Amino acid sequence: MSLPRRRPPRPTPSLLAIRKPNSRRATVVLVTLSVLVPLGLWWGLSVSGLIQPARYLPTPAATFAAALEMAGSGQLFTDAWASLQRVLLGFGLAIAVSVPLGIAMGTFRAGQSLFEPVIGLLRYLPASAFIPLLIIWLGLGEPSKVALLFIGTVFFNTLMTADAVRGIPTSLIDVSYTLGARTGEVVRKVVIPHSLPGMIDAVRVNAAAAWNFVVVAELIAADSGLGYRIVRLQRFSQVDRIFAVLAVIALIGLAIDLLLRLTRDRVGRWT
Repeated sequence: MSLPRRRPPRPTPSLLAIRKPNSRRATVVLVTLSVLVPLGLWWGLSVSGLIQPARYLPTPAATFAAALEMAGSGQLFTDAWASLQRVLLGFGLAIAVSVPLGIAMGTFRAGQSLFEPVIGLLRYLPASAFIPLLIIWLGLGEPSKVALLFIGTVFFNTLMTADAVRGIPTSLIDVSYTLGARTGEVVRKVVIPHSLPGMIDAVRVNAAAAWNFVVVAELIAADSGLGYRIVRLQRFSQVDRIFAVLAVIALIGLAIDLLLRLTRDRVGRWT
């Protein structure tokens, strides 16, 4: 019995081939389009007259001019530095707690049984729901804002770190024991180095959440920060400046993401 004849498959374009690296030229073109297309849509919508009054959607040029004006007065840098400090402190504390917990949960079944149920429960509680309690416990100053950032990121980063650790092949751990390594040595020389790129990726994802929470924290009783500045500008309908602040948040987040990505590629070249 002969099998039915099939036509030979058509060659797949390189851009659509699964996991096939693109050429340098194609990468540059795609990256350029990813920036220019949204900017073009923004500009076209702002000058089309569909949104009235027109000042409610400023053009990219007007937003850039507003950013230069705020930067010239020093206001933009002061607010950006205040927000960045809060992110570094609150999210830094979350990393310091979540990484050891995640390693324990991903490495040892006892750690998973001990910590995962309560962390899996707490992660579903909205961090913003803790704001009244944090104000009662810690007041309106910096501690409550840092605590909100910590609560909003620590649980998710713990679970994502544990998932990265669980991705280590069991055979690799078995070989380590066979070669005479002790448990502590396996954790230090196998578990942590192998899962480090995945843990950095978890930090990249949750860094974006940290910036979301810092804006929420600064909406309440703050006297500096990018979130505080947005609220102040909203009172006077200074939409162009609000867009400028949002652009600054995006650029800072992009810079952090690129730094973490370069770090991951450097420490995990073997991946």
